[in-house]
Amino acid sequence: MNYLIDTHSHINMIEERSLEEILQQAKEHNVKKIIVPSAYPSDIETVYNLSQKYEEIYCYLGVHPSEAKDWDDSLIDKIKEFAKSPKVVGIGEIGLDYYWDKSFNNIQQEVFIKQIQLANELNLPINIHDREAHKDTFDILKEHNKNSKVIMHCFSGSKEFARECSQEGWYIAIGGVVTFKNAIKMKEVATSIPLDKLLLETDAPYLTPVPFRGKENQPAYTKFIAEEIANLRNLTIDEIAKITTNNAIEVFGL
Repeated sequence: MNYLIDTHSHINMIEERSLEEILQQAKEHNVKKIIVPSAYPSDIETVYNLSQKYEEIYCYLGVHPSEAKDWDDSLIDKIKEFAKSPKVVGIGEIGLDYYWDKSFNNIQQEVFIKQIQLANELNLPINIHDREAHKDTFDILKEHNKNSKVIMHCFSGSKEFARECSQEGWYIAIGGVVTFKNAIKMKEVATSIPLDKLLLETDAPYLTPVPFRGKENQPAYTKFIAEEIANLRNLTIDEIAKITTNNAIEVFGL
């Protein structure tokens, strides 16, 4: 079978397994490359160091919207320095999250724009976190993103919004939610988006797919996401693996 790529996995946050065990189980399930995003300013160096230590690990560098109040402009120079490494394949995860706390939406937007501009300057893809902020996320990307490829991480919109995103040339990453029995909307998205815009991710340790729902997620479980999408689209898992791996190689220059 063609190998799989987990394009978004917080392996530094998995508590139930050692890093060596995580990587070994990924290998056993044919997941040969893993992209680890930073979320906090303190994560940036951590995930960068992981990418330098392990051949199969790559990273996104950036600050999650929920942590936007901790943004400091000095992070721009830090990320620029680290981005000299080919193991840094994008800026992320960045974006907007209006789910938990709407009191600092303006700060989230300012930090989002700064990180889009940084990605444009470095000519790196952008990994987008968008939770209950579809319109603002879309509008800001349309206005401020000049040249970076866009990956809509952990996509949670409708198939109509997915169509809008793919018409912009953006990629849509599907995770474990697609395996949930009641995830009708996500199954519709998974069957409707163009195959050349489809990526796989786990978002480990969160959103664990069936049959391990309720336990910590890990990159090895990318296989179950690929299987579900293959079933929904009447394709083989090998075809989904080949398509999504080729897409990831194209986006990230792996």
